Amino acid sequence: GMAVRKSVLGAEYVARAEANKSEFDEDWQRYVTEHAWGAIWTRPGLGKRIRSMLTIAMLAALGRHDELGAHIRATRNTGFTKEEVKEVLRQVALYAGAPAANIAFAVAKRVYKEMEGEGK
Repeated sequence: GMAVRKSVLGAEYVARAEANKSEFDEDWQRYVTEHAWGAIWTRPGLGKRIRSMLTIAMLAALGRHDELGAHIRATRNTGFTKEEVKEVLRQVALYAGAPAANIAFAVAKRVYKEMEGEGK
């Protein structure tokens, strides 16, 4: 799971998460890596691009803004384009409501601005 996690979120992101884990959340971090990244993201039924799309839609609809930002940033590794992100967020507006999409657009705008500042 760790290899997939790094390939999606980026080695730097994962290194920061690993450096910040403590005895308190060590088991939780292992659980997430094994189950989310090892058991789900590695399944053959959907590729990284589609999983990225679904993840962004669900995080936006559920208002999970910190994770949404991480997955917007991860689109540079998953092949999910900025235009496709905009379309998914429009879909979120239709089915999860304008407030959820409005905040998701703000998160995406902030993350893309940061990425442009990094030259990526």
